[in-house]
Amino acid sequence: MIIHTLDAMMLKNMFLGGAYRIEAKKEYINELNVFPVPDGDTGTNMSMTIMAAAKEVSALENPDMKTLAKAIASGSLRGARGNSGVILSQLFRGFTKEIVKYETLDTKAVALGFEKAVETAYKAVMKPKEGTILTVAKEAAVKAMEVAKHITDFVEFGTAVLEHAEYTLSQTPEMLPVLKEAGVVDSGGQGLLEVLKGAFDAMIGKEPDYEIKPVEKVVKRSETMSDVPANITFGYCTEFIVMLEKEFNEETEREFKEYLTSIGDSIVVVSDEEIVKVHVHTNHPGLAFEKGLTYGSLTRMKVDNMREEHEEKLIKDAERIAREQKEAEKKEELPRKDTGFIAVSLGEGMNEILKGLGVDYIIEGGQTMNPSTEDMLNAIDKVNAEHIFILPNNKNIILAAEQAKDLVEAKQIIVLPTKTIPQGIAALISFVAEESVEANEETMKESISLVKTGQVTYAVRDTSIDGKEIHVGDMMGISDEGIQAVGKEIDQTTLALLEEIVDEDSEIICLYYGEEVTEEAAQNLANEVEKRYPNCDVELQYGGQPIYYYVMSVE
Repeated sequence: MIIHTLDAMMLKNMFLGGAYRIEAKKEYINELNVFPVPDGDTGTNMSMTIMAAAKEVSALENPDMKTLAKAIASGSLRGARGNSGVILSQLFRGFTKEIVKYETLDTKAVALGFEKAVETAYKAVMKPKEGTILTVAKEAAVKAMEVAKHITDFVEFGTAVLEHAEYTLSQTPEMLPVLKEAGVVDSGGQGLLEVLKGAFDAMIGKEPDYEIKPVEKVVKRSETMSDVPANITFGYCTEFIVMLEKEFNEETEREFKEYLTSIGDSIVVVSDEEIVKVHVHTNHPGLAFEKGLTYGSLTRMKVDNMREEHEEKLIKDAERIAREQKEAEKKEELPRKDTGFIAVSLGEGMNEILKGLGVDYIIEGGQTMNPSTEDMLNAIDKVNAEHIFILPNNKNIILAAEQAKDLVEAKQIIVLPTKTIPQGIAALISFVAEESVEANEETMKESISLVKTGQVTYAVRDTSIDGKEIHVGDMMGISDEGIQAVGKEIDQTTLALLEEIVDEDSEIICLYYGEEVTEEAAQNLANEVEKRYPNCDVELQYGGQPIYYYVMSVE
């Protein structure tokens, strides 16, 4: 087999092949994570990122290079989760910037695309680290540029690039000692390799099932329709996406919403520079489609007859959407305030603490599920403020927040580099409403640096890290510096971690107990901490966080 050029349709199949493969391999990639914590993991984040783009790509019936590039870049950008997902989305973004220049691709064009991909991804990372997905991408690009000078057959070209990428991945433990100690290769690099392998297999004709299935659980339809309300005013749940061909500003969006209100209810309109997502309940879906066509071409059109087919779950979902829309409209009626706050949090108690400190919008997430860039954009849209501080409260979410910031023009977004919820709490406490945004940003960043954080959780795999042998089920005390305590008991490990992070300058110790810890057990531990550190004020708060038995801060 000899392939000299790739057209948009073949590239579409290759992209979906890459998405399918990493989705199938995500658990294997998760197992390569060095830290044995029960979190969202690299494979999950990369898979969810590329699958967000795959849904956009799979909807294209006869794409050209421009529409394909747009779907890949936009879908992955908005669906990006975690550091690995954001980096993957930036690789796609750079690659698509190059390929839109061509109608068909030869090996030189693809090599240039690889080069642009690497350049874009490196720029997105504040402190690029070698021995990671970036290194695998960079070396693949170097090899691509080298072989494209004399190889025009994509099968030979792809084989050479894949072999070099695989070799580079095998060398990542020599670049990062922590990988060598754990006996694994870089998980992000492995994820990128799986994408490349899936694309190559699709190119040469190995075609698995590329159908993009929704993540949501399948709900069985009711045997009878007796549960469906009989008083539905508007019978058709209508959804579609407008691929914008005209300017769609705030004035246009308001007019569009007013029109939809005249023909229906339960209206949700979400837009960016390129697309508008629309949801409306109406008796005349065709009128909604026709109005949408005045702004651009339509895709992903879907109409459900709620009177005949909608089961109870979908009805409840529609009511929830309507409630959210009404709440959003109420907020829009209020005058825009100067400063707002968005925070990522998980746990009933943590959420209430952050809200009590002035947070306008909580994004549910954290270690167990990294929010996407689109989650950030949705939150920004719902906070009616001129200046918005985002507190990611997790080091793996900061890049997604920064990516969202770059996509917003109507509001000033300030991303504070909070890596834990206690850091976010400290930042909020130091905020002074009378001060300028710039002064508050400086003060809040300084307050972050004064907080030491610890977290106690359990190991989900055997590993060796920082000179410590860890086994499944062991308790781990993790500080800002890494894993500092390992034990069999929760309290024992928590106290051992405190010994590492409390020093003679410490004044305040705050313990946040999780959903699996009783108040009595937490109080007993707090009493013991008071005995050991009589010169410190010890505070106990209900965090309600999953996964982590205790989260602690020391100031």
